[in-house]
Amino acid sequence: MEGLDTIVQGVLLGGLYAMFAVGLSLMFGIMRLVNIAHGDFIVLAAYLALLVSEGLGLSPLASLVLVVPAMFGLGYALQRGVLNRTLGQDILPPLLVTFGLSVILQNLLLEFFSADSRKLSQGSLETASLTLGGLSVGVMPLLVFCCAVAIIGGLQLLFYKTALGRAFRATSDDQQTAQLMGINNAHIFGLAMALAMAVVAIAGVFLAIRTSFDPTVGPARLLYGFEAVIIGGLGSLWGTLAGGVILGVAQAVGAKLDPGWQILAGHLVFLLILIVRPRGLFPRSVD
Repeated sequence: MEGLDTIVQGVLLGGLYAMFAVGLSLMFGIMRLVNIAHGDFIVLAAYLALLVSEGLGLSPLASLVLVVPAMFGLGYALQRGVLNRTLGQDILPPLLVTFGLSVILQNLLLEFFSADSRKLSQGSLETASLTLGGLSVGVMPLLVFCCAVAIIGGLQLLFYKTALGRAFRATSDDQQTAQLMGINNAHIFGLAMALAMAVVAIAGVFLAIRTSFDPTVGPARLLYGFEAVIIGGLGSLWGTLAGGVILGVAQAVGAKLDPGWQILAGHLVFLLILIVRPRGLFPRSVD
């Protein structure tokens, strides 16, 4: 039973990692854009939730009503105003620009919030638990995992059942042909980034509730997100969820063996899968 509990906790942790990764998967799948500042935007969302909670007296989860639209708008403006200018055959310009954004965000957050660690409190919800088949499962981790599944399921419906989704897929497959068919690629890319940032906002708030954060933790969240995306397969949303779960379970099992092995175990599993399946477990071509 103890081993099963470790697996369950790892699966639930994987839901948070999947939300870290969904935005990366979206941006790469539609724009072939790798956002080095992705982890720092997660931290930015956490600080925005902190400001809303302290300024308006809202709970962290209630702050999502304001944080998600703010990050959505920021993502659209950033893509239309900056990142669209860097896209092309060469992947280096967007990498350099997003690396610069990462440095700027970290320093701005340090300037305004200092290096002190913060944490958001959701009250009794953080300690509440359910008993399922003899296992005690935290309500908050379960909520995070269910949100991850709902978000990925919703995005899948958007991509395959709506006109906007068809525009996303057409632009991803062939930008020039999509442009000739009347699709505004710049607008589509802006919406893709906006959607990614909306998911980032949710991930940032859940991160802030789960653990303490400071302006420098973004790169570690980026690393977990990258590993989940690559394990699952580039561009595959359900693969991203699977990648997050595999990474979370590996870390939970590693921590059970030895606390010092928690992070290392995840990296080792990532490396093993990369050696066996370089394109990930569920690459987009078979999605």
